[in-house]
Amino acid sequence: MRLTTTAWRRACAIGAAALLLAACAGTGTREIPDRAFTMAVLPDTQNYMDYTHQQAEGFPFDASEQFMAQMRYIAANVESAGGDIAFVSSLGDVWQHQSLAMDPEHERRGFRRVPNPIMDSHLGPTDKVHSVEMPLARAGFGMIDGKVPFSVVPGNHDYDAMWTDAKFPPAAKFDPRDMSGLGTLPPGGLNNFRAVFGAEQPLFKGKPWYVDSHDGGADSAQVFEAAGYRFLHIGLQFDAPDASLDWAAAVMRRYPGLPTIISTHDYMSKEGERVANQMIDGHRVDPIHNTPEMVWDKLIRRHDQVFLVLCGHQHGQAMRVDQNDAGHQVYQVLADYQDRGQTAIDAGVKAAYPVGTGDGWMRLMRFDFGGDVATMEVRTYSTHYERHSGELPTYAQWYKAHEQPQLDDAAYLAMDDFRVELADFRQRFGDPR
Repeated sequence: MRLTTTAWRRACAIGAAALLLAACAGTGTREIPDRAFTMAVLPDTQNYMDYTHQQAEGFPFDASEQFMAQMRYIAANVESAGGDIAFVSSLGDVWQHQSLAMDPEHERRGFRRVPNPIMDSHLGPTDKVHSVEMPLARAGFGMIDGKVPFSVVPGNHDYDAMWTDAKFPPAAKFDPRDMSGLGTLPPGGLNNFRAVFGAEQPLFKGKPWYVDSHDGGADSAQVFEAAGYRFLHIGLQFDAPDASLDWAAAVMRRYPGLPTIISTHDYMSKEGERVANQMIDGHRVDPIHNTPEMVWDKLIRRHDQVFLVLCGHQHGQAMRVDQNDAGHQVYQVLADYQDRGQTAIDAGVKAAYPVGTGDGWMRLMRFDFGGDVATMEVRTYSTHYERHSGELPTYAQWYKAHEQPQLDDAAYLAMDDFRVELADFRQRFGDPR
């Protein structure tokens, strides 16, 4: 029988594959596992969920669709769907509004609320957080439920109340150039957050990777496997008190030696300083809460297995690297894109100040352990524009003036697209399995 060239090539290919399989079976050779994975990071999503940013309230489009597009993208690219996303971290401020003027716990403890004309008019309590914003959040995270391990931490907007403390009232006349004139607005109450993201809710209950929680799920821990390592992730609530830090330390003692990532809402400014936003400073009002620097001193620097800290809240981006008490590097990364509103401008929204929607931007952090030195590549991607930041010619033009005006365009682009060597990762955690 004469074979055509195509048939001959096909037969040869089949034969070669069979020989290769036989050789592997005879020698015990196995396929080399993937040494890289991606972590998807969702900074402050509240402007997507904001009920006033939906067509039902007269907004020109449903901003929530930008959030849903992010979740569809993640769901399509998780490892279980053939992609490389192995973990998802949401950095808090999932939704926008609160349901109470002041939470009962702070009332019982003697704190007093004062009126705040500007904040009360924009962020006054509303039941639409229950009927619109929380259901949108639940539906979005439902898209990745059962497909990938993930964490959600509460930001200040996710609390039941965000009230203006009587000791730090708003200025009699507000100057928009001085945000301190808004007073100090501590958050309180976590019933709303626990109703969606609590430890007993379907998103997390019974998941094998959801290994521990504290305060009803306001703090949580996850263990996931990727690129030959087991990772521990700890999510901390806003301005985490000592009880949360003690719990986190106990979790790390249960999982010693696992490379550990901590996510929390407010930790670092866009200048790279571990300082709280004065307008929303829980410690300033209630010393039971810890400042970012206190979280570093009391928890992070003392535990050598923590190599990465992620945060949002403070508009913009930053990264800093510090040595912990063992002399090893801790990478601390800020990203918050909530005020980006080019999509609102394109839709013709007119307002005294730019209307932030978020424009679909999120972080994709790729960890590669295949080379001589472990690396972390950070890229910023918009599911609305379907582009990475470096692929969008107007990126700096749209956003730099509001976020990092002191930088030139190249330096600004480098804040959202960069690669760093995790120089001592293997020294601390060994080679991948």
